[in-house]
Amino acid sequence: MSMFAEVAISRLLREVLAILRHVPFRIAVCLIIVGVFVLAAMAPKVLQTHDPLAIDLTSALQSPSIAHWFGTDQLGRDLYSRVVEGAGQSLAIGLGATALSMSVAMTIGGAAALSGGLLDSILSRIIDVLFAIPTLLLALVFVTVFGPSVLTEVVAVGIGTAPGYARMIRGQMLSIKGAGYVEAANVLGHPFPRIVWRHILPNAMNPLTAMMTIGVGQAIIWASGLAFLGLGVAPPAPEWGALLNAGRNYVIYAWWLEIIPGLAVTAFALSLTIMGRHLQDRLEGKR
Repeated sequence: MSMFAEVAISRLLREVLAILRHVPFRIAVCLIIVGVFVLAAMAPKVLQTHDPLAIDLTSALQSPSIAHWFGTDQLGRDLYSRVVEGAGQSLAIGLGATALSMSVAMTIGGAAALSGGLLDSILSRIIDVLFAIPTLLLALVFVTVFGPSVLTEVVAVGIGTAPGYARMIRGQMLSIKGAGYVEAANVLGHPFPRIVWRHILPNAMNPLTAMMTIGVGQAIIWASGLAFLGLGVAPPAPEWGALLNAGRNYVIYAWWLEIIPGLAVTAFALSLTIMGRHLQDRLEGKR
């Protein structure tokens, strides 16, 4: 490692430690967990100890050990390296589904809140009907129609979670639309597009930031659920839900094939949820 790289890493560590000193302990723990998973997603080779796709039947179903930290699967592949490799796919699905969900929700919920009248009533009824349908059921229908793949999994989870976000966005924008400073801008004769761009959207985005943080964790859970049912990423891709699906037939003899990927999903989603709730509380306090 070069001297420049060592200096850069040491400086980065000092900055990270300085940030962690000024946040609550539970948030610091969540930041560390999320940071490790993000590192695994961006640079999996840095953390992996084996080739995640290498098959070694002589090492099949070995329990966790020094040689294989998380044990091996039915084909002798190192589970730790596969969990690390799957972090990138799971995070990409979570981010993609949340971005799609928020885009759809902003379009429908924002149009309903800003238009008012008949269009608001129609869009609100559509949102209510879709919201009454369970998220997993909507996602299952979409995947069943278009077939399992990474793209359909992202779109299915995004569409399935969009109605809930659309209701929140509509309510948030209606509240801001009736605020005193918005009414004052109307009285002063400001054009409506300018009022939306300068006043309504910026104030509506603050709580959405926390919602998106929580939404990524929820999307990863929904995507893992689809993959567990065999409607997600196809083998041998080590996406976390696919790992759970592959290990369920060996849960009696090899508990680590279910417990460890499940803990990865839980730890990542729970950390994002706690961070999102903390961010939401901070934003509400400032507001």
